[in-house]
Amino acid sequence: MKSLLSLVALVIVMTGCEKPKPAYDVKKEEAAVRAVIEASQIAWNNGDLEAFMASYWNSDSLQFVSKRGFDHGWKETLEGYKEGYPDRASMGTLHFEIISVTPMNETHFVVQGKYQVTRVGSTLEGVFTLIFKKIKGSWVAIYDHTC
Repeated sequence: MKSLLSLVALVIVMTGCEKPKPAYDVKKEEAAVRAVIEASQIAWNNGDLEAFMASYWNSDSLQFVSKRGFDHGWKETLEGYKEGYPDRASMGTLHFEIISVTPMNETHFVVQGKYQVTRVGSTLEGVFTLIFKKIKGSWVAIYDHTC
């Protein structure tokens, strides 16, 4: 009986010492967020604003802040891009430099980085902060502050 109690006590102690497993794979989710950003860069460089916008939440609740001011919603944000970059030459070549990808919880990441748009005769540079949310299994930017 003493041996059985000792065995039970050992199992309880060993089980209590196990580290809890994370509810999600942070590295995998971070890689997925980075892949969305990379795909948007490729879409931009292919001159495809609609594909670029696939990285954003297609919702009237999307928030986009830039030097122009505030855009609310996916359609308004797309129209702002079309107005600012009316043709392939004005779009130039986009390059993102990701500074940090920080998990907030299982469904939200904050991304900070720099961007550079190189065009014939000019270069645009700035910084951005994106808030990504996992919606219906896909990571999308729900908030973008670019300046």
